[in-house]
Formats: sequence, structure tokens, C-alpha cells
Amino acid sequence: MRGPGSWWRGKSTPAKVETYTRWSFQFFAVVEISGAGVPVMGEIGGGLGGLLMLLVCAHAAVCALTVARSVDWVRGLREQPVRLLWTLGALTSAVAGTAFAIAQYGPEGEAVESAAGSVFGVVMVFGVGIMALGVDARRHVYAIVSGFAAGTAVVVFALDGSVLAGLVVGLIVLAGSGFLAFTAVFSVWLLKAVYELDEARETRARLAVAEERLRFGRDLHDVMGRNLAVIALKSELAVQLARRGRPEAEEQMVEVQRIARESQREVRDVVRGYREADLGAELSGARGVLTAAGIDCEVSGPVEGLPAEVQSALAWVVREATTNVLRHGNAERCAVSVRVREGCVVLTVENDGVAGAAAEGGGSGLAGLRERLAAVAGTLEAGAEAGVFRVVAEVPVTAVAV
Repeated sequence: MRGPGSWWRGKSTPAKVETYTRWSFQFFAVVEISGAGVPVMGEIGGGLGGLLMLLVCAHAAVCALTVARSVDWVRGLREQPVRLLWTLGALTSAVAGTAFAIAQYGPEGEAVESAAGSVFGVVMVFGVGIMALGVDARRHVYAIVSGFAAGTAVVVFALDGSVLAGLVVGLIVLAGSGFLAFTAVFSVWLLKAVYELDEARETRARLAVAEERLRFGRDLHDVMGRNLAVIALKSELAVQLARRGRPEAEEQMVEVQRIARESQREVRDVVRGYREADLGAELSGARGVLTAAGIDCEVSGPVEGLPAEVQSALAWVVREATTNVLRHGNAERCAVSVRVREGCVVLTVENDGVAGAAAEGGGSGLAGLRERLAAVAGTLEAGAEAGVFRVVAEVPVTAVAV
């Protein structure tokens, strides 16, 4: 049964950062309504209070929509929401202007001025800060923040007639909206960086596979290229000798046959070396690769003395499990252990990157490992349990000298 937090654990690290960013900024809509809109109804009431409450709710809704569209744009899922940003800017100006006008010319009382002033400040700060999510250059962020702060100072001076009041309110808007805009810019940068790092890790894994294929291609070319050239030359020589009726043609064809058989043997050796991995080398390589990726890796257990076919099968388990940790998980720790018990060798690979590893649990990689282990009467189990994704391979062995 999936626990209440399994949906969060099932996300990769980039997806967690994206979800946190969305929720953090969309929560501002709730803060805006509860912290500024609701008090207005209690303090002002009547038609003006209801109108201001309606405007605050509309502004909060547009802010929430802008956050969703802006994060989608940052992720490359949609175009930049330019029209929505202009709409939010216009609505922010309208709601803030209405709140300031009510504070100046509305019902008398300190409570009314406080409630309307709170709406003014919250709407300006949240509106400008959230707009920074949807722009792609720092100069645009500076222009938005400074433009709204300067506009606020001019409007306050025009309605109140006090230069000091306009300057103070403008500086407050500049500080508040600037801080929130900086938070938005940093959140966007962090989100992009996390996804880029995740893509780089996947690219590194693909390059490792490509490098291994190139190595195999080079080995095969080195083996077959020379032998095929010799076979071609000796075959041509045999043809020429046969046309002349020379008995040496038979000797040349016997030599061609020998080289062909030798080529078959060498190709089998190359393929065997490619398909049969060494367990000790794979364990060492896994530790090095995972450590380089910032994942703490512990390796324990005996390796020497295991039969070659057992080592080969288990080495492929280590290779595939390590690849899954790098490509699909968000692990911080990985442990690999080899144990010999009751005539069986048990290899366990576990990591705390349950998210991506669980997604790979039913993939073709583990299915291929099961086929390899079946060839040596082995079994493979994989699954998530208690926040850990575990792969357990068991191979029977009749005699192990350890």
C-alpha cells in the first residue's frame, strides 16, 4: 500500500524542486487573501470593502495563474506568458490604486486606513515579485521593480501632496518587491540548474555506454581487419595459382581456412570479453563512478575465488544497478555487498534514491539481468521498501574457495 508520503518520495530531485517552487509562490495567493482581503471586509465593510475584497481575490487568482504559466515557461513547456504578465501588472496597479484611494478618501478611521494600506502593500509586493518569475533578463526585473516603486512614489505624492510620504512608500515598495523579485530570480536559477545537472548525469551515462560500444568496435576492427585483408590476398593468390594449374593453390586455400578459423576464435574471445564482466572491476568502477557523482558508495564482501561464470553474471547486476542509480534515481547513498551462504552467492545493491529506481523496476534493464542470471540458475529480486530501493541477485555455486 502506498503511504501518504509516497507521492513525494516517488518524485525525482528536479521534480521535487519544481513542486516546491510552484507551491511556495502559489501559496502567496492564500496569504494575500487571508492577510489582506479578509481584514478589509471586517474593517471597511459595505460596498467599498466588498469591492476591494473582490479585487484582492481576482489579483490573487491572476498571481497563482502567472506562477503556473511562468514555471511552465521556465521548464520549456509553453511560451513566455507575456500577455498574462501585462495583465498582472495592470491589475496590480488598479488594485493598489483603489486601495490607496480608499485609504485617502474612504470612511474615516485608523482601522480603515490600516486595512486599505495593507492591501496596497501586499498587492504591490506580491504582484511585482511574481512578475519577476516570467521575465528572462535581470534588466527587465530591475525595470519592473524600480518602475513600480517610482510609480508608487509619484502617485502617493500626487494624491497626498507630501514628498516625504511618496519617498517613504516608494522605498517600502522597492525593498519589499525587490526582495521577492530576488527570491523569484534565485528560484528560477536553482530550478534550471537542477534540471541541467540531471540532464548532464543522464548524458554522462549515455556517453559511458557509447564509449563501451566504440571500444568493442575498435577491438573487433583490430581483430577482423587484418585477418580479412590476409584472407582476401591469399584467396586472390590461390585463384591465380589455380588458373595456372599450380599445386600451391591448394596450400593457399588451406591457409585461408586456417586464418578463417583463427578469426572465428578471436571474434569469440572479443565478444566473450565484452559480454563477460569481471566482478571485482565492476565493483571498483561502481564505487568510483558513484563517488564522482556525489553519492556515498560502500562495497563489502569477498570476490576472490568465485567461478568465472558467477562473477560475470553478478558483475552485470552491479553494472546495471549502478547505471540505474545514476540515470533514474536521486540517491545520496548506495551500498553493495557480496555474501556467500548455503552454497549461494548473494549480491545486494541498495540505495535511497527510491524515486527513479522504482520507475526502472519493471524496465527492460532488470528483465535482461533476469535472463542472464537464469542462464546460471540464478534469481533476481528488485523493489522499494522502507525508503530504500534494493536489488538482490542470488546465484548457486557448488564450491567456492574464499
